[in-house]
Amino acid sequence: MIDVPLPTIRHNGPRPFPPRVSRFTRPFWTALEQGFLTAPKCQACGRLRFPPRPLCPACWSEDHVWIVLRPHGRLYSFTRIHVAPRALDGDLPYAIGIVDLDDGVRLLCRLVNQATFADIGREVETVVLQYDDGPLFAARLI
Repeated sequence: MIDVPLPTIRHNGPRPFPPRVSRFTRPFWTALEQGFLTAPKCQACGRLRFPPRPLCPACWSEDHVWIVLRPHGRLYSFTRIHVAPRALDGDLPYAIGIVDLDDGVRLLCRLVNQATFADIGREVETVVLQYDDGPLFAARLI
């Protein structure tokens, strides 16, 4: 059981594109607000469902339990964004990375520090970006 919350990085203002929170995804967003990245794990076949969704993509089961994901993984790839929607103008340039977590989940998320091509394969940790109106998850190189 992981009981240490993720590091939190404070951002002033609202999230640029707030997520839609449904009855199914509410546990995910509640846990992230508390500092934990979670995913539903299929009770029938054991597969993790990320992004969270009600049906298992492997066996179509609806039975699941929410688990806390380990915060470490490796940077698989990234890109640097130089032109973005107006809501993200103040963040330019910024990086988006593909991160393979140690639990086998692949994330597409914001990278909070600068990456170079030499950083591909380097260890990362997930973090919480805490905005005034709620959290988002991101990763940083360690």
